[in-house]
Amino acid sequence: MRLARVRTPDGVVTGELRDGHVDTPNGPYEVDDEALLAPCRPSALYCVGRNYAATLDQMDYDRPDDPDFFIKPPVSVVGPGEPIPYPSFSDEVTYAGELAAVIDKTCKHVPPEEVSEVVRGYTIMNDVDALDQPGRTARKAFDGSGPLGPWVETDVDPTDVDMRTEINGETRQEANTGQMLFDPYEVVSFLSERFTLRPGDVVAFGSPANPGVIEPGDAVEITYEGVGTLTNDVVEAE
Repeated sequence: MRLARVRTPDGVVTGELRDGHVDTPNGPYEVDDEALLAPCRPSALYCVGRNYAATLDQMDYDRPDDPDFFIKPPVSVVGPGEPIPYPSFSDEVTYAGELAAVIDKTCKHVPPEEVSEVVRGYTIMNDVDALDQPGRTARKAFDGSGPLGPWVETDVDPTDVDMRTEINGETRQEANTGQMLFDPYEVVSFLSERFTLRPGDVVAFGSPANPGVIEPGDAVEITYEGVGTLTNDVVEAE
């Protein structure tokens, strides 16, 4: 089932998306791709890095003993189809296509075997990174650095999903989530030991190898099979 947040004449609604309409308690609404919003409103986006062996080899990183994480704030979120503003303070901005869980209920200290009970479903995040800035927060926590969408898919096995990232139609990333060092259940459990996770919060599981540079004018498409495709264009910041 696909759960989407959409803009309608009656305001923003959330419901099951199918056959060009979204079902809500107040009835169905006809929608198109332009009506789609980011599928949740997180209080935080918890993002794991260095979670694919190929990425460690490519970037010459050491293998972490535990999930290596950082946090993006709510202002980083950009919805599907919305432009990614190229930050004026950077000359080296990169993409990274990541699978992400959306939390469904307030939780803490969740064992890995119970994670599926607290996760609403899965969506896609682009970990936009101003690579030439000092420190992870400066690099990754700015406005527009967390494109998210297009919806939440509730029926997917997150441990075996093929993915690809295309820039202007050219494939730049291809992998499977089975190549993660820490699987999604381990990651959510690990983070829940440190933070109270709240409904709508996002946990992103890291990028496969070949994250690369983007420029204004580029079109970014990130596909996770069985989940969907997140599409955003990169534009000059106003």
